[in-house]
Amino acid sequence: MSHHQIVIIGGGNAGISTAAQLLRKNRTLDIAIIDPADKHYYQPAWTLVGGGVFDIKKTERSEASVMPKGVTWIKQKAVAFKPEQNAVELDNGVLTYDYLIVCPGIQLNWSAIKGLAETIGKNNVCSNYSFETAPYTFECVKNFKGGVALFHNPSTPVKCGGAPHKIMYLATDYFRKHGILPKADVQYWSGAGKLFAVPQYEKTLLEVVKRGNIKLNFMYNLTEIDGPNKTATFVGFGENNKDEVKTVKFDMIHVTPPQSAPDFIRNSPLANSGGWVDVDKSTLQHVRYANVFSLGDASGLPISKTGAAIRKQAPVVVENLLNLIAGQQPSATYLGYTSCPLVTGYGKLVLAEFDYDNQPMETFPFDQSKERWSMYQLKREVLPRMYWSAILKGLA
Repeated sequence: MSHHQIVIIGGGNAGISTAAQLLRKNRTLDIAIIDPADKHYYQPAWTLVGGGVFDIKKTERSEASVMPKGVTWIKQKAVAFKPEQNAVELDNGVLTYDYLIVCPGIQLNWSAIKGLAETIGKNNVCSNYSFETAPYTFECVKNFKGGVALFHNPSTPVKCGGAPHKIMYLATDYFRKHGILPKADVQYWSGAGKLFAVPQYEKTLLEVVKRGNIKLNFMYNLTEIDGPNKTATFVGFGENNKDEVKTVKFDMIHVTPPQSAPDFIRNSPLANSGGWVDVDKSTLQHVRYANVFSLGDASGLPISKTGAAIRKQAPVVVENLLNLIAGQQPSATYLGYTSCPLVTGYGKLVLAEFDYDNQPMETFPFDQSKERWSMYQLKREVLPRMYWSAILKGLA
């Protein structure tokens, strides 16, 4: 059985950037990162890949290349937690820790929609939610000659809450530019109650919807997809549409798989009733185990799950963990900042930034609820570079 002072579960954005920041503060820390992955992905660009304006190859690097120097990388899967014993069970043994940081990301449940796994990546059924399938989205958009184009958003939390409709705005813009929009019936089927949670940004998005003549359907779950026959079955669960079944013929459909905390988190003593890691929303410290912290998509924080949120969460975890090691109380607080760079067309983006109360927390001195070319360039050119060269190196 091996032991490390700090064990981090997950080598994605949250795990790598937190480890890098810890080591910048104190080189002598003994940190292990547990992650079985060979590859590391910059997922926010997959929307642009699906829109045909970003090279998928540029979103992938080896996990080894992003691992901070001075960290012990344990290339195994974590399978269970024993917080009473300060232990993590791996698929090949047990590891003990003084402090634990839990950030394994979110689990994509492709099999939760009947027929999806069998048809994804063919039959004009596409999704930007995986490295393998994102390029096929643009094939579907490019080859669409009119008819019904469906865009789906599940009722579960998802990473980047804006992604399910961003691709719809890009596709609609593509159809317009190629004279196909008049022949297109674009429909949004969502498990949410509205288009976007923050009114001042939603107002702009509703204008984009009007511009694309998009039909909005809320409080529906996609339950089944028949790729060969091109039908999607939706079931209502709102007050007014409860158990109403709608079977819709499509010519293309973009699907966002339902998502949850990973199973080994859901079934662990660390989880809250929803299955996410049960942390204090200000300090990011576990509510029952003081030496456990969590950030990123697996944490039970009541906000959108985005990389931008991680950028503000990591310094809070770092400061509070170092306080704890020094025998002090956690002093840093996270205000729930998150950001959704909402691509509304080619060369157009609304930079939504807000807190726990859905109040805007904006970076720039102008009205960010307007569509801007400059913000589109930020997403396409600046943020990917910043991710690899600054965020993962603990410099952001």
